[in-house]
Amino acid sequence: MPALPGTLPVPVVIVQHMPPVFTRLLAERLQARCALRVREAQQGEALRPGEVLVAPGDWHVTVMRAGGELRVRLTQDAPENSCRPAVDVLFRSAAAAVGAGTLGVVLTGMGHDGLRGARDVRDAGGQIVVQDQATSVVWGMPGAVAEAGLADRILPLDEIATELMRRVARGRPLPPRPSAGPTARGGQP
Repeated sequence: MPALPGTLPVPVVIVQHMPPVFTRLLAERLQARCALRVREAQQGEALRPGEVLVAPGDWHVTVMRAGGELRVRLTQDAPENSCRPAVDVLFRSAAAAVGAGTLGVVLTGMGHDGLRGARDVRDAGGQIVVQDQATSVVWGMPGAVAEAGLADRILPLDEIATELMRRVARGRPLPPRPSAGPTARGGQP
């Protein structure tokens, strides 16, 4: 996050498997280290370029279209993958609201949360970038997405911000470029 510029031309929504209070502290810590504006998401607020919204602990965050804008909807629907908030919920809603303009990122984490949502993003024409195994503390979440062949790129953590900027250049994601390492699609660069 600190490597992303304050002029990022798209909004960012983060789901972190953390309880209430800790998500607020995460948002405050990121705000202190980032050029982007970071805060916990609030019901109904608009998503704006250059802003980062963190899902509040114990709340799913979804993206919806309302009045021509993308807005946040928070719910306490049942946990998915034993998580609330859950990445699958966010990805599924982003795929429905944004379609091919969705760019999902899956970083280190335990379990398979994000796998079904990544499939929804890909089915809508969107793209997925995942953290590689070498730099992940736990490769469960990114590994599940990569092993399912849903990752457009598998990268070390320190290369993800550059890749995101490349993909949102001119306000739209770009097609995948060859990587120096294997991708999840056929294992070829």
